[in-house]
Amino acid sequence: MFIGHFALGFGAKKAAPGTSLGTLFFAAQFADLLWPVLLLAGVERVEIRPGATPVNAFVFAHYPWSHSLAALAAWGFLFAAAHRVIRKPPARVSLLLAALVVSHWALDFATHVPDMPVGFSGPFVGLGLWRSRPATMAVEVALYLAGVAVYVRATEARDRTGAVALRVLVVFLLLFYFGSLFAPPPPGVRAVAVGTLSMSLFVAWGYWLDSHRQARP
Repeated sequence: MFIGHFALGFGAKKAAPGTSLGTLFFAAQFADLLWPVLLLAGVERVEIRPGATPVNAFVFAHYPWSHSLAALAAWGFLFAAAHRVIRKPPARVSLLLAALVVSHWALDFATHVPDMPVGFSGPFVGLGLWRSRPATMAVEVALYLAGVAVYVRATEARDRTGAVALRVLVVFLLLFYFGSLFAPPPPGVRAVAVGTLSMSLFVAWGYWLDSHRQARP
């Protein structure tokens, strides 16, 4: 799943109005921002196999440190603890951030074929939504639009930038998503890692956007 993770980041703003959208995006996408670093370091592995599923050409051979339920539970605790030390939010916000980190596993469990590790060495599970491209698109776009709608109702623009930047981000994420669905397989693992790391730009965009918006009364 891709924009579904951003959907939860958008939607979480209503429950944590004092937390930047960038931080919420970071928590929801933590697994996919850690994964390319571990790929480049040779700690985790992915294979490029055209036709692996109708949605993408990836076979996730080994990624327990970034995507297992056990690892994400630990990462969620550490992420929330670090944020609590730096920002000192209410306890409920810390719990929300930890849940967002773990939510990555839950959404990927819905979309992946059975390759999502529960523990560091298995078992491996997955509902396989990726076996159908139309179903994947329908579920993920619906989730995304719902998350954006919650964010729009929960916040308002401080200035013109806050209005325009939100519209551009929403459209750009959709274009990025559909482009990834229909793009040819990447030329190699390094390209996969670099492309995935580019999602950190959306986290930065979230911080910038949220500085131009405020919670509705």
